[in-house]
Amino acid sequence: MSLERVNPAELSPPTGFSHAVTVTGGRLVFLAGQTALDGDGKVTGATLPEQFERALTNLLTALRHAGGTPADLARVTVYATDVADYRAQAAQLGGIWRRLAGREYPAMAVIGTVRLWDEACLVELDGVAVVD
Repeated sequence: MSLERVNPAELSPPTGFSHAVTVTGGRLVFLAGQTALDGDGKVTGATLPEQFERALTNLLTALRHAGGTPADLARVTVYATDVADYRAQAAQLGGIWRRLAGREYPAMAVIGTVRLWDEACLVELDGVAVVD
């Protein structure tokens, strides 16, 4: 199985994402949206960085149990209730990403949403991975 990150020179340089990811071989893993819920189903963290860290940890936990690693992520979508706040904290969120998932960035999008399933949640992440 191989993932190749494609970042054409004629596109704006990607920061914290890849423009495209190609996959050869492997098994698709579809990862459900993960928020800042703890093991008891309670929302943790009051700030976007705290909730992002928990949501990403939850996503990576599901991926690990499906046999994958962060480098296997081909696509991640981030749903944020406040895109301006997400942009303002992008450097800190990027640091959290690098600490937990490394520097192999999937194709990504950030989508603004009015609210998430749990009203107290500020961010949700879902994804697609390809594992051996």
